[in-house]
Amino acid sequence: MKIPLQRLFPFLRWFPYSGTTLRADFIAGLTVALVLVPQSMAYAQLAGMPPYFGLYAAFLPVMVAALWGSSNQLGTGPVAVVSLLTASALTPLAAPGSGHFVALAIMLALLVGIVQLTLGVLKLGVIVNFLSHPVIVGFTNAAAIIIALSQANKLLGVPIGRSEFFLSDIWGVVGLVGDTHLPTLMMGAAAIAIMWVIRKKSPKLPAVLIAVALTTVVSWQIGFERNASATLEQIADAEAQDLLAEFVRTEARIGEINGQIVTQSGELKKLQKAGGEAAHAIATRNYEIELLRLQLKDREEENRKRNRAVRGIIFEQVTASGGEAPKYYASGRLPAGAQSDGRHWRIARVAGGSLKLTGGGEVVGKVPEGLPSFGLPKFSWDMIGSLLAAAIVISMVGFMEAISIAKAIAAKTKDKIDPNQELIGQGLANLVGAMTQAFPVSGSFSRSAVNINAGAKTGMSSVITAAFVLLTLLFLTPLLYHLPQAVLAAVIIMAVIGLINFGAIRHAWQASRHDGIAAVATFIATLLFAPHLDKGIMIGAGLAIVLYLYRTMTPRVAILGRHADGSLRDAAVNNLPASDLVTAVRFDGRLYFANVSFFEDAILDAVAANPKAPYLLVVANGINELDASGEEVMHHLVERLRGNGVTVVFSGLKKQVIDVMRATGLFDLISQQHIFATADMALEAIQAWAAERGQDAAANPLRPLPVKRFG
Repeated sequence: MKIPLQRLFPFLRWFPYSGTTLRADFIAGLTVALVLVPQSMAYAQLAGMPPYFGLYAAFLPVMVAALWGSSNQLGTGPVAVVSLLTASALTPLAAPGSGHFVALAIMLALLVGIVQLTLGVLKLGVIVNFLSHPVIVGFTNAAAIIIALSQANKLLGVPIGRSEFFLSDIWGVVGLVGDTHLPTLMMGAAAIAIMWVIRKKSPKLPAVLIAVALTTVVSWQIGFERNASATLEQIADAEAQDLLAEFVRTEARIGEINGQIVTQSGELKKLQKAGGEAAHAIATRNYEIELLRLQLKDREEENRKRNRAVRGIIFEQVTASGGEAPKYYASGRLPAGAQSDGRHWRIARVAGGSLKLTGGGEVVGKVPEGLPSFGLPKFSWDMIGSLLAAAIVISMVGFMEAISIAKAIAAKTKDKIDPNQELIGQGLANLVGAMTQAFPVSGSFSRSAVNINAGAKTGMSSVITAAFVLLTLLFLTPLLYHLPQAVLAAVIIMAVIGLINFGAIRHAWQASRHDGIAAVATFIATLLFAPHLDKGIMIGAGLAIVLYLYRTMTPRVAILGRHADGSLRDAAVNNLPASDLVTAVRFDGRLYFANVSFFEDAILDAVAANPKAPYLLVVANGINELDASGEEVMHHLVERLRGNGVTVVFSGLKKQVIDVMRATGLFDLISQQHIFATADMALEAIQAWAAERGQDAAANPLRPLPVKRFG
């Protein structure tokens, strides 16, 4: 039994702490850090965040989850599925990478932490059981495919649209394959090749770190990044000029609408304080604010479409004479005699009247040195409604991932895992992460495997990992500037390939058709509803529950006969004769409101099929539960059959069922003499009753066979 201090500080179980353990944890912590630093930046990019926010999520959350969790080797931090869920939840609300998007991601981490911590403190870890294994399998396979496809544009160096249909966006990328930026593709392909070869030939080496280091050096040497700034006047293509001018005007209008919403919201608060006499004015103000929000949504959608169109145009730069600024023409539309610089340029960002153009590959860029600022994230009550559903889904999926990994590790180490303590650890990790500008985190399978294979003994290895991330934040961030974005995409693709496991879906189908249907439906729904992944998993979870209820509504009912070996078996399956004395029925399932009608019909059909038999034996070994509806139907059947001259006998009733019968008076109605511990005892009593009445008990095929004696 844990002492109270250990309940507050579960990491005290690591002590006493030896030098041998420290050496093992130090090596494991360093090994995981070599994987975590580049991987965390890749997952930040997947989450729609600037890459360096991945380092923030790989710092304190890693340490806190280890200190307050129950697993000694679970590696927490940014993970692929949770990062993708974060992006899918926030993309409809803000532009990925923008300041508003970052603020929402941090607030989402706070909500996830609150949900997980609350579930852990209240010991409600069992709630994750509502996400069945087949649903998780279907979701994980679909999410892995979506993650891999979402990185295709970064490998090709082409833009991707952001719409309500992810597959449509990917089809748009396919249409731009002809515009592939070959140096970007070569960088990504080289990183994939390096990681694949190292994993095959020398799996103990940090393949991700080696690939990142080599490609970053190459990127720096060849000047992989090429950026330029321009004004609207330098864009010589008429179509692009019109699009950009409309974009800038609409951006200004968006700013005006946001200002009006702020003003109107302030007026609304004043009216609400005034009370009932301002009810009409409050309603009017609410209506005006809703109209403004609709306008804002329309303008933002218009600019998203314009942004996609502008980013899809490839430009060529023509240097002007006389020291004038260069002009940018759409590729293939250069005026006669004009000479381009030989590079292809795209508009990466529009800010007011200034443009940022890129003519090379995209790199991570400047990573702020130093630690993230500490403090509560900006809290907006307006956004809680939009984020709460996503926070609950991320909390459950993230915890399912973490606890399944922890249990797999515990099977090897023979450690004890406490799901509620693990929820507390994950919840605190996300709360602390939100206070240090991190997005939602969870347990990582790949890094946990690296951790245990490197010899980690306690959670101190994760504390050491966090210390190395701290050193990176303080001193090594300048080295990451030239890291190509295509390499981060390659890291993500290589990480999620292992998540694709169609064999698990097939296994679920073989185990149960209903489980297979839930897995396949979740897989298809997740793909179709992407980027709204929460819809896919909620559909799968709902379908799994419905199918479970459907199964329990029609449990197996067997009419029993006496087999040659003396056992009672399904008469229809084994072709056993019926008895004119007793009808024996076995009901395999709990008896509750959803299946009471099925139970009643099955019993009445069995009695009707054997009208000569004056006894009915209900073999109740399979009835684990009896609710009020079940008791009512059972009560009604006993009275009805007794009135028709059929005596109802029960065998194998469990304690919890008998307790309900006693509490409701059903036990007294049936009477003790008609309730037996086993089916054979009941049949012996029926034989005796039949003999007393002069019935031909010897002809009863269900009579117990004589016991063979040896010796």
